[in-house]
Amino acid sequence: MLTKKQYDLLVFIHTRMTETGVPPSFEEMKDALDLKSKSGIHRLITALEERGFIRRLPNRARALEVLRLPESLTAANTPPVEPLRPRGFSPTVLEGSGGRDARGSTRPPLRPVAAAQDIVDVPMMGRIAAGVPIEAIQQQTAAIQLPADMLGAGEHFALEVRGDSMVNLGILDGDTVIIRRTDRADTGEVVVALIDDEEATLKRLRKRGNTIALEAANPQYETRIFGADRVRIQGKLTALLRHY
Repeated sequence: MLTKKQYDLLVFIHTRMTETGVPPSFEEMKDALDLKSKSGIHRLITALEERGFIRRLPNRARALEVLRLPESLTAANTPPVEPLRPRGFSPTVLEGSGGRDARGSTRPPLRPVAAAQDIVDVPMMGRIAAGVPIEAIQQQTAAIQLPADMLGAGEHFALEVRGDSMVNLGILDGDTVIIRRTDRADTGEVVVALIDDEEATLKRLRKRGNTIALEAANPQYETRIFGADRVRIQGKLTALLRHY
């Protein structure tokens, strides 16, 4: 037995996927059900998943699969359900043959819609210093959604940059850096380095014998040199995001 909100959301997801082939975003679901926040959508989706109506596919932000519908929707004698629409929604036309619309006008053959790009949730893990080191690599605080082909292989996380020591590489205070998790890096790569298991910083790596140099990209900051046993690589820079 579904609540009205659970039923309405299931109908909306099923209708949208039937019309466009793409699951609706959480924002569209929130608008369609006239909820104040997306947390309510999370609870409804969890309830539908627990009851076996939908399934969330891992590592994709908008990947939902409708497994079954309520009997009231599938019964032959049930009138069509009017689907919910988010404000300003205009359905995308799917492939098919030509015909006439409701006014009798000829419409051109319908064209297929391109497959939606896979979207990945990247955990936001706190702040990283590009200057005087600060404590970083915290617990996940949120997630950002990025195209899978932007990231490539491997596990990734995001950090907000604080400081200006990397400005000559175009990494500014307030930017978000995307880091591929790894404990190895080559000389010259920009890495997240954990110093003495306490401080994390974003710097260019230089290996010098039994020492590691963490090099800034700003002449106002000195290169810091540590014994190799004091520095652990947490990951290396793969992408940068900036809001204007």
